[in-house]
Amino acid sequence: MKWIPLLFVLIPFLSPSLKAQSFLLSGKITAEETAEPLAGVIVFVQDLDIADYSNGSGVYELSLPPGEHLVEVSILGMEPDSIRIELSQDTEVDFSLIQKSLDLNEVEITAVKRTSGITRLKALDGFGIYEAKKNEVIVLGDFAANKAANNARQIFGKVPGLNIWESDFAGLQLDIAARGLGPSRTANFNTRQNGYDMSADALGYPESYYMPALQAVEKIEIVRGAASLQYGSQFGGMLNFKLKEAPDKPIELNLEQSIGSFGLTNSFLSAGGRKNKIDYYAYYQYRRGDGWRENSGFDAHTAFARIGYQVEERLKIGFEYSYLYYRAQQPGGLTDERFNSGNLSESLRGRNWFGVRWNLLASTLDYKISNRTKFNVRTFGLFSSRDALGNLQQIGVPDNPNEDRTLISDVFRNFGSEARLLHEYRLNRQEAALIVGARYYNGLTQRKQGAASADNTPDFELLNPQDPEAFDYDFPSENHALFLENLMYLSPKLSITAGLRLEHIRTDAEGIWKLNRFNFAGDLISSIVNEDQSSNRRWVPLWGLGTSYYLDEEVQIYANYSRNFRSITFSDLRVVNPNFQLDSLITDENGFNMDIGIRGELWDCLNLDASLFLLRYNDRIGQYELPGSTTLFRTNIGNSRHLGVELFGELDIFKMFTWRQRLARLSVFLNLSVTDATYIQSDISAIRNRRVEYVPNLMLRTGVNYRWQGIKATLQFSYLSEQYSDATNSTFNPNALTGTIPSYLVLDLSAEYELKRFTFSLGVNNLTDEKYFTRRAASYPGPGIIPATPRSFYFALGYRID
Repeated sequence: MKWIPLLFVLIPFLSPSLKAQSFLLSGKITAEETAEPLAGVIVFVQDLDIADYSNGSGVYELSLPPGEHLVEVSILGMEPDSIRIELSQDTEVDFSLIQKSLDLNEVEITAVKRTSGITRLKALDGFGIYEAKKNEVIVLGDFAANKAANNARQIFGKVPGLNIWESDFAGLQLDIAARGLGPSRTANFNTRQNGYDMSADALGYPESYYMPALQAVEKIEIVRGAASLQYGSQFGGMLNFKLKEAPDKPIELNLEQSIGSFGLTNSFLSAGGRKNKIDYYAYYQYRRGDGWRENSGFDAHTAFARIGYQVEERLKIGFEYSYLYYRAQQPGGLTDERFNSGNLSESLRGRNWFGVRWNLLASTLDYKISNRTKFNVRTFGLFSSRDALGNLQQIGVPDNPNEDRTLISDVFRNFGSEARLLHEYRLNRQEAALIVGARYYNGLTQRKQGAASADNTPDFELLNPQDPEAFDYDFPSENHALFLENLMYLSPKLSITAGLRLEHIRTDAEGIWKLNRFNFAGDLISSIVNEDQSSNRRWVPLWGLGTSYYLDEEVQIYANYSRNFRSITFSDLRVVNPNFQLDSLITDENGFNMDIGIRGELWDCLNLDASLFLLRYNDRIGQYELPGSTTLFRTNIGNSRHLGVELFGELDIFKMFTWRQRLARLSVFLNLSVTDATYIQSDISAIRNRRVEYVPNLMLRTGVNYRWQGIKATLQFSYLSEQYSDATNSTFNPNALTGTIPSYLVLDLSAEYELKRFTFSLGVNNLTDEKYFTRRAASYPGPGIIPATPRSFYFALGYRID
């Protein structure tokens, strides 16, 4: 396989002999108002990733292969334009651009020149202010990756500082976190789809069991902790999946069939289009797999539908519905001894299952009040459930097939609405923008836990649903929030962004839980029923300040500070698990994020974002092993400080040279984060000055991207240093709930080829067949070590009909 990277380098030099017939696309670009020629306009061919500029006479020329191409033209201060052409001969196409009413974008870093899948949000983007904020945008169509299996290691490969748990080979759940926060179900991000919430319960249980099909996602927007003022108080920030827009034609169908190792099958169908005032987009995805471990098969159905209606020129409304159903068998964890023995595919649990049913509805309203003012409302409702069934005992305890299993059943009933008003104005002859918003959220989570059938089927039913053996609770919550953020330019190069957010949070708990005591023979000797009713109300003020200075049009220095807050979750209030004890006095968490960095495009060939960050996390909730016991105790374990460097750089090799190679691109990227996360204050001596759990000191991801006409290929290398799984930094425990997570390195290779209406994709994940794991689970899908997927292959064939 050593010849593959060399092939990527050689292909562009061989391309003259491989190159098909090409035609000349040329024309002139002028300003509509004055008919004057425009120089320096970017002419971008989207499907080929080719860009050029108009000369001093407004003329541009591009040599393109025959076929259908989408050509986009843009320049700062003018409205962009685009046209789709069918090129079969030399063709002239002229453009006439309209002056923008507002020149704020003159100091933005634009995202027209794509950099192999990663870019950034503009100062004003949609209904958000992102100036001076650390952010990334992943453009999924611009690079090759295993989207059929939701391979997060590849998808987020260019986002520095992300720790990723790899709990299943098909990516059924997304487990990522940044800067030393817990990756479990991405709970430390405010997760959204098309701008509205998609997690289970934004306040009491912010875990994400749902993720849209990546084949339907146009881009993923990530805004770090400074997002707390506009999107909620989470330390991690905001993660938004933006689905594809309706194509500009009456109908377009896309079909894709994927197959992979371990019985993986992925069937995907999407349809979209525009007709008069109506646009629509919908998809359906079916996935199944046998799994690479025993007892790890799954079935998953994901669907989405959106319809938009342009009521009149300034008003548009839309409706969206998302659906997910999946059922997966969980093989459980392994002890250190069994993992080190090398038989990673074995399973010590044959009766554990997990099921999710997700229904997410949303309505959208966008109203343009004037050229400078616009209004937006996102309203959503969640009607969903998840069930975890099986044996919760430590993995070293053999599973008795005659014993009843434990079922934890959650039902989520949530409703929310968020309104935003964005106004652009001038202050002292400089541009400025103000965003004002309000949010209302009402949630209800109902959780039951008790005995279920002793067989090995996915029977998600309690044996006694009217009187659960262990747990029956309602967790209502309510949230009101007001926020504003103001962006002011003190000069064309210097900006200040300031914001405030005020939240009112109410979290309640009402129900019963049973405390059962057993003797050494396993016989029940006592059962105490505990009734509980509590209500917690608090006002939480947050504020932040950011600044940026543009060294030139493409490069800026930025800095920001934002306060953060995280409410205690329902799992922190009450749970019945033989591996856990909870502190009844547990409280909310609070702290702040700081960033300072430099970013932009240097010398027209280097895309750079280098920054320092400081995260302070007070009253951090965590767990540690009680002295003389194998049980974990969950409480506010102390205050932690997270200090680090995040670096991303991507060098376009061909742009470094003088020849104008248009049909090929070769880039090398480096994603590096160095993090020192330490408990600086704690009442627990075993935790004080220890490293924060699940924080590798070093995370390195680097690789090569290659593009030539319809070919895209990516070779990615990932390395993470050693981590600890608990706050005491224990190195070994026979039950495998705690201990070290050794360093590991993984190599991934993916390639895509577009030939007219066909798309071919193939790749190898974990090319060197590394034996590693990323987490130790204290509950489902463990307990114990969850080994990561060995070497696997995939192939996909797609076809477009329009």
